[in-house]
Amino acid sequence: MPRIIKSIEEKYLTSSLELVEKVFAESCGEEEGKTVRRLVEEIRAKKYYLPELELVAVDEKDEVIGYAMFSRFHIEGKYENELLILTPVAVKTELQRRHISKDLLEHGFEKAKEMGYKVVMVEGEPKNFAPRGFKIAFRFTNINILSPNSPKKCLMVKELESGALKKMSGSVDYSFYEALKEWRIFTICSSIFPITIID
Repeated sequence: MPRIIKSIEEKYLTSSLELVEKVFAESCGEEEGKTVRRLVEEIRAKKYYLPELELVAVDEKDEVIGYAMFSRFHIEGKYENELLILTPVAVKTELQRRHISKDLLEHGFEKAKEMGYKVVMVEGEPKNFAPRGFKIAFRFTNINILSPNSPKKCLMVKELESGALKKMSGSVDYSFYEALKEWRIFTICSSIFPITIID
């Protein structure tokens, strides 16, 4: 299916929110859809937002069919100019499994690397992220997660610069985002930071 991956533009701000809410409502329930929408709105309003790395996939009609947001993050107040967090990712339900999310993520990795970022962090099911080069954080780094509700195997990292993870350590704390306090915590790696199927 033809699509173009690009950074967010004003004309896509509302339609991308609607896509994210709809996809998560269809897969997780109406409340989760609303919560993820609030998370995107909150990230956009806070200091770690990077419009260049808020990405959309649009079809030949210029309609948003996929979405991925990379934003700056920190670990214990460090690395905020080196570290990104990936959340959320959403693809129109009927178009999933067509490599749209793969294209979004690969575009994001390249753009983030060009901008000087060194590591991307995500929380989710390991089998979904290993094909994109993510590794389980606690097995390869000195980075761990504070949340008792998140299985530690679900925190994953990807280097954009070789050796960057050797210089990072500390505990990940998501309390910066109010929307996450409303997010339903699943028991099996569906993630405290919401994300859809990676294809």
